[in-house]
Amino acid sequence: MNISLQNVDKVSALLTVKIEKADYQEKVEKTLKTLRQRANMPGFRKGMVPMGLIKKQYGTSVLVEEIDKLMQEKVGEYIRENKVNMLGAPLPKENNANFSTDENFEFSFDIALAPEFELALSSSDSIDYYDIDVTDDMVEQQVKLYTQRTAKYDKVDEYQENDMLKGLLAELDENGNTKEGGVQVEGAVMMPAYMKNDEQKAVFNGAKTNTVLVFNPSVAFDNNEAELASLLKVKKEDVANYKGNFSFQIEEITRMIPGELNQELFDQVLGEGKAHSEEEFRAQIKEVIKKQFEADSDYKFLLDVRTYTMGKVGKLEFADELMKRIMLENNKEKGEEFVNENYDKSLEELTWHLIKEKLVAANGIKVEQADINNMAKEATRAQFAQYGMINVPDELLENYSKEMLKKRESVEALVNRAVEAKLSEALKGQVTLNHKAISAEDFNKMFQ
Repeated sequence: MNISLQNVDKVSALLTVKIEKADYQEKVEKTLKTLRQRANMPGFRKGMVPMGLIKKQYGTSVLVEEIDKLMQEKVGEYIRENKVNMLGAPLPKENNANFSTDENFEFSFDIALAPEFELALSSSDSIDYYDIDVTDDMVEQQVKLYTQRTAKYDKVDEYQENDMLKGLLAELDENGNTKEGGVQVEGAVMMPAYMKNDEQKAVFNGAKTNTVLVFNPSVAFDNNEAELASLLKVKKEDVANYKGNFSFQIEEITRMIPGELNQELFDQVLGEGKAHSEEEFRAQIKEVIKKQFEADSDYKFLLDVRTYTMGKVGKLEFADELMKRIMLENNKEKGEEFVNENYDKSLEELTWHLIKEKLVAANGIKVEQADINNMAKEATRAQFAQYGMINVPDELLENYSKEMLKKRESVEALVNRAVEAKLSEALKGQVTLNHKAISAEDFNKMFQ
């Protein structure tokens, strides 16, 4: 078997595969013998069908299959051993092989080659790095979430903002009387603080238990179908029928009393002995938020690295005709129109992929299984942190991350995250970082 590669130009080549009978004969005969042993044909005992009949019935298909497997194996070896920087898969050219009569075969493939380019980053390259400001308000909001989790709920006699009300809700007629056959909801629960209309919200100020108030739910909740349907216990499509006033007899007022900022809370959130005062607790909460923001800053940094390096490398040359054929082969069901509409965007993504590969290689970045395991644990830890759970036991993190590692798509995503985390860290030490302080609000606006 002979495989050769001839460059057509800088970004395309012709791969030629020559196969002789000796390359495939042994495997074809072995497969045919196996088929003979298993064959059931009328008039012959199992395993005793003449080889001539087996060859006549299965010979060509077995030959095609064995040659295909042989080519896939040997072409793959050739590309790896010769370090052919190929894009996509080899595209077969038309051939005139006759598998019924020929013994020697020659196949040709078009190969799209990755463009060659130079890229090096150093301290002379300056790239923005955004330091997101952690404000006292952010810390306060997070602290409130923790105290709310340990809150207790008291029954009170007079309403204050954020209290929860429970009572009898009844629809009124145009004269202000309870409407006969109208909507009535016993044990209706609502929080006036969530009303959209300030005038309607003010109706409840200072209200006491056993008093009856009149308000307009449709106005109060700005005609929000979901909220009104939930409150009035009607279908969403019927909400428009209830535009008038309702009475509300307050039967119960419940107030949330936040938990205390004490040692028990500090240990529960951060772990035992990690903070011994409110000041230390708030300082550590600030560090947790800061660490979460650092991951966002690193993500934006890599986006800016992408923009910067693509500008530095410039427009790369690709074998457009071949690349479109490859793209069409991978998107057969979408057709040529899809390829033409998305080709430029696809090349942009491919350019960044090639740049990233070069940067990864230049920095000797490798991802081991331990890196993937750690990334799974960090991803799990981040998910818990979104719900305010900072002090998550290692055993729980381990169990959740193991489940994540069972899914192939999750593993691929974790490998990519591990590569990007290492690449970001390496590049931050190479280029000059142009640090820019920014608020979380302004930072988020950059992604809108």
